[in-house]
Amino acid sequence: MAPLARAWKYAVLGLTSIVFEETNPILGGIAARHGRAQLLAVIAAVAIGIWLASLALYWIGYSRINWVRRRWPDKEEPIETALRLVARHPWRASLAIRFAYGLRLPLPIACGAARVPLSLYGMASGISCLLWSIAFAYVGLAFGGAALRVLQVTRRLEVRLGLLALLLLIVLLFITRRRMAAPRESAGGEPS
Repeated sequence: MAPLARAWKYAVLGLTSIVFEETNPILGGIAARHGRAQLLAVIAAVAIGIWLASLALYWIGYSRINWVRRRWPDKEEPIETALRLVARHPWRASLAIRFAYGLRLPLPIACGAARVPLSLYGMASGISCLLWSIAFAYVGLAFGGAALRVLQVTRRLEVRLGLLALLLLIVLLFITRRRMAAPRESAGGEPS
């Protein structure tokens, strides 16, 4: 494979890691297991890509927190709580950005808004991104064979699994609609 094509593969892997989260390092680990990628390059690409995204979120918090508050006024209390926590524990908050499930976007924004020094945030978040990338790349490397065997089974059953997923989606939508209609009916409103 040409050097430019290899570089492009790793760049895309790193830059899309903020969207696809754990999927990218796991798939990179699987690719490394089968000789289609270099494990260290996968780890570096994912760590750098996710770190750059976290720096962008930090910048949003640092320079645009008032816009965030105006955009989501109902989130004022959680924002203030996050800012107080980050102000009390800047190192821990910066170090937790990749491992705080559910807070991966708000935590870097809160670190920026709380004016955590960029040097401290950059170092701690870099460590967090690197450790996270290593952990999930090795999950892909270690369990890639099992994952591919599961995919082989699902490929043979894909039509049946697709129909089952569609049926489950319809049932879930029906249940959700009934639960949302119940409070309106008890309040005297029209059910939808």
